[in-house]
Amino acid sequence: MSQRQDRVNELLRREISAVLRHDYEWPGILVTVNEVEITQDFREARVWMSVLGGHPNAIIDRLNRDHGRIQSRVMKRVVLKTTPILSFRIDDSAERGVELVNLLEAVDQLPKARDAEPEEAESTGE
Repeated sequence: MSQRQDRVNELLRREISAVLRHDYEWPGILVTVNEVEITQDFREARVWMSVLGGHPNAIIDRLNRDHGRIQSRVMKRVVLKTTPILSFRIDDSAERGVELVNLLEAVDQLPKARDAEPEEAESTGE
C-alpha cells in the first residue's frame, strides 16, 4: 500500500468517525471505526466497524443505507479527485481476540504432563 493511501485511509477514518459521532446516536452501544481501506484507484473505501453492546448487523445495515449522506458530509472536509463509495463492514477481530485469549486460558488450566525425571547424576567415572 502506498504512503498516500495510508494517509487517506487515516484521514477518512478520522472524518467518518467525526460524522458518525455527530450525526448518529446509539444509546448504550459503542460504535467505532476501526479501519478504512481505500482501493488503489480511490473509488471505493471499506470501512471496518466495531459494535459493542448491540446488534451489529442492524447498525451496519443502517450505515450502508445512509452511505451517500455520510459520504457527502465526509467529502466536504476531505478533498479528493474522486469521492470514494463507502462500504461499511463488521470488524469482529476484537471479539475473535477475546475468544482466542479465553481459549488459551482454558488450555492453560488443563492438566499438564509431569516433568521428566531428572537424569541421575553422572558417576565419577571409575
